[in-house]
Amino acid sequence: MIEWLDLRVEGDPHPRRFDSPSAARDYLLRVERLSEEAVTALLAAGEVGPPVARRMYVLRPLASA
Repeated sequence: MIEWLDLRVEGDPHPRRFDSPSAARDYLLRVERLSEEAVTALLAAGEVGPPVARRMYVLRPLASA
C-alpha cells in the first residue's frame, strides 16, 4: 500500500501529492528549487520555512479516511 505524502506550500491552496519521499525530494529540488539543506530539513521535520527556505513548506502523510 502506498503511503501518500501531501506537500503544502505557503500561498498555494492546493497540496501536491507524492507516493514516496524520494518523489517529493525530486520535485522540491527540481521544481521548487529548494536547497539540499532545505529539502533535508523538510523531510526530517515535516516543515521548513525562512530563513532556510523562502516560503513555508509542510510535508505530511495523507490522513486516512
